[in-house]
Amino acid sequence: MSAGEKSGSWLGPVDRYLLAEGTHLSAYAKLGAHPMTRAGVTGVGFAVWAPNARAVSVVGSFNDWDGRRHAMSFLPDCGVWELFLPGLAPGQPYKFELHGPDGARLPLKSDPFGTEAELRPANASVITAPSVHGWADGDWLRRRRAVNAPDAPISIYEVHLGSWRRVAAEGGRFPSYRELADTLVPYVADLGFTHLELMPIAEHPFDGSWGYQPIGLCAPTRRFGSPDDFRYFVEACHGAGLALWLDWVPSHFPADAHGLADFDGTHLYEHADRRQGYQPDWNTLVFNFGRKEVGNYLVNCALSWLKEYHVDGLRFDAVASMLYLDYSRRPGEWIPNRFGGRENLEAIAFLRRVNDVIAAAAPGAATAAEESTAWPMVSRPTHLGGLGFGYKWNMGWMHDTLGYLALDPIHRQFHHQALTFGLEYAFSENFILPLSHDEVVYGKRSLLGKMPGDRWQRFANLRAYFGFMWGHPGKKLLFMGGEFAQTGEWNFEGELTWSELAEPEHRGVQSLVRDLNRLYRQERSLHVLDGSPDGFQWVDATDPHQSVLSFLRKGITPAERTLIVANFTPVPRLGYRVGVPCAGDWIERINTDAREYGGGGLGNAGRAQSEAVPWHGFPCSLALTLPPLATLMLTPSDLSAG
Repeated sequence: MSAGEKSGSWLGPVDRYLLAEGTHLSAYAKLGAHPMTRAGVTGVGFAVWAPNARAVSVVGSFNDWDGRRHAMSFLPDCGVWELFLPGLAPGQPYKFELHGPDGARLPLKSDPFGTEAELRPANASVITAPSVHGWADGDWLRRRRAVNAPDAPISIYEVHLGSWRRVAAEGGRFPSYRELADTLVPYVADLGFTHLELMPIAEHPFDGSWGYQPIGLCAPTRRFGSPDDFRYFVEACHGAGLALWLDWVPSHFPADAHGLADFDGTHLYEHADRRQGYQPDWNTLVFNFGRKEVGNYLVNCALSWLKEYHVDGLRFDAVASMLYLDYSRRPGEWIPNRFGGRENLEAIAFLRRVNDVIAAAAPGAATAAEESTAWPMVSRPTHLGGLGFGYKWNMGWMHDTLGYLALDPIHRQFHHQALTFGLEYAFSENFILPLSHDEVVYGKRSLLGKMPGDRWQRFANLRAYFGFMWGHPGKKLLFMGGEFAQTGEWNFEGELTWSELAEPEHRGVQSLVRDLNRLYRQERSLHVLDGSPDGFQWVDATDPHQSVLSFLRKGITPAERTLIVANFTPVPRLGYRVGVPCAGDWIERINTDAREYGGGGLGNAGRAQSEAVPWHGFPCSLALTLPPLATLMLTPSDLSAG
């Protein structure tokens, strides 16, 4: 070994103590591969946790992948192996060669803390050059707490980067992060969305997993460029006023030989017992959340995205599979907790910890849970007994309302409660209303394809649904393609059918989404009390025979009001009376049947005058023209109205 290799550990006693304790919150900056200078010599320091290995080496093209040439030193107090190699330059691929407790040589392993990887199908980690990106988003970071807050307008555009748009002139290749900064970011900003959410971009070997089976949990996928290219993309989002959230997968991982499975010849990251360590739905392995080093690894992966890349939030995938020991398991296929119950106490403790750490270490960053059950207090603080998430996806609302909209309108009168039931629990969590990728794939049809009737009715149904959704309590999430009513299902191997925007009906839906986002951001009544029953009041939820419902959204002051009236039949309603709290003109801010949206143009000529006719328990009322299959949004013209 050279003098540089003998110059001593860069992991000091405090580092080793915290790593052993599982509380090191900058382990991502210590473990992995990091260019550094030791005793005046430049090179790369490697460190990897593998406490049960008999021997570990660094291998790469720099040593002909020969594990005999660069053996690592073991730090028994924390289970880490380390080595400093002089003269290595960034950009070189590497792996770890490990020998298990029995001395057997294991498959070469990628770096769990690697920050860059080769493009699939190659799977080595890559030594990453120190970032040269000069961040200029300090003002954004200081105010992002307000951008992510429960009283803020949050309208999320969900994107799969590999299939939003391809570069047709170059054989349909993936666009780069920098190209997406110049195309995707302005597109989303122009449509008025406040947030952009990316399906997982952590490095993953299989395109067909859509990123939900990651191997490199700290590495932006090479498919779209380098880590600094991704930083450029994040900066572009912030410059356009967009918060960027990432889908993150702490629930399970694939069993690929080069990944975390059987990492040091033992079940290091996963449970040894398949009743705890195997996820049958996805043929993946489950993290051992009770092992402090594993929990700390996941916490550090989360922090690396938030701190190194300035990402504004993480949406945790498949949280329900973490919370329940019997998730997708039959009797005898799972192990009860120490109290005999089905709750995964170790996963619960991990989720609380990671949310608390993020709140403290990444101020203003948000977390959201894809949690599909009735688990209580998902988005409540941990000190009150909650899981500590900022938001929870409202899967029940999504299933109920999509089921209702799929019905022929003649049958909707018998299922009116599918639209109203969500208000029974709408304020129990900080909810996001998701129309996500999962609902437009694998035979479920596109949003437009779910709608019944002829072409006109399908578009009208979808427009009415969007109006209802943007008026309903809860933040909004729409998967790409939905904003222009893509006809076909999402295809991750292609791109969105942008050619459909040549047709006026598709352009009309896109215009509607843009206007809904604009009104949603402008009108505080539509967002400021999203999580409080004080921000909602039914006008009439009891007209199933006509499939009409009406409600008020309310802000802090009496002047902040929006009236939403939705007609889910293809029958126009003339002179339909709706109670309102104040006299004066009410401005028709959104009419989803407007001609510019592809509708028939029936409506109220832009305004309606209230009358001193008590109705629905209010002192005044409006006699409205309700277009067929349409939603109206109205606000009082006199903002000082009481």
